[in-house]
Amino acid sequence: MIRDVLVWLATKVGKGPGEYDPSWSEALASTLNVWGLLEGTHVLSLMLFAGTIFLVDFRLLGVGFKKTPISVISDRVLPLTIFGFVLMVVTGVALFYAKPLLYYHNLWFRLKLIFLAIAVINIFIFHYRVQKDRDAWDTAETPPLKVRMSATVSILAWVTVITFGRFIAYDWYECGKPLPHWANVAQECAISERGAIDLSEVSQ
Repeated sequence: MIRDVLVWLATKVGKGPGEYDPSWSEALASTLNVWGLLEGTHVLSLMLFAGTIFLVDFRLLGVGFKKTPISVISDRVLPLTIFGFVLMVVTGVALFYAKPLLYYHNLWFRLKLIFLAIAVINIFIFHYRVQKDRDAWDTAETPPLKVRMSATVSILAWVTVITFGRFIAYDWYECGKPLPHWANVAQECAISERGAIDLSEVSQ
C-alpha cells in the first residue's frame, strides 16, 4: 500500500504527456544544482537544530552553563531551534520526494525514522510532563534525575538520527546485492525494482 503510493508519487505526479517526460519527482532528482542545494541546506539546518537542542540538553544534564537558569537558555535558543526544525523538515521532505522509492527500501533511512520518532516523543514527554515543575529546578546546577534522563535520551536519539542519516549515502545494504536474509526483509527488497538476493544462497 505505502509503496504503491510512493510509486505513484515518483512516476505519475506532474508527469507530462510525452512518454519520456519526467514526473516532478524525477525532474527534481535529476537537477544539476537544486538537489545539491537541498542536501546542503538540510545538513546545515540539522546542525542548527541539533546544536541548539544539545545546548539545552547539556544544561539539563548539569554539565554546562550551570550558573544560568535553564529557562533563560531555552528561551534564548528556541527561535533558532524552531527555524532549524522547520527548514530541516521542509528540505527533508523535498529530498524524500525526489527519491521516495530509494529511501523507502533503505535500511538506514528506516532506522533513522525510528529514532526520529523516539526523539520527537521524548520532546513531547519533556514539554508536557517532565518540565511541569521546572520552577523547582530551573536554577539548580544539577537538575533532577528525570530531567537528566530526558536530556540523555534526547542526545542519544539525535546523534543516532544524524549517524543513520549519514549512512544513507552508502550502499552497504542496497537491495539487489547479496544480503543477509534479515536485511532483505527489513528493507522489503523482494518488492523493490532490484529484488532480493539472499547471501546464504549465493555462498552455497
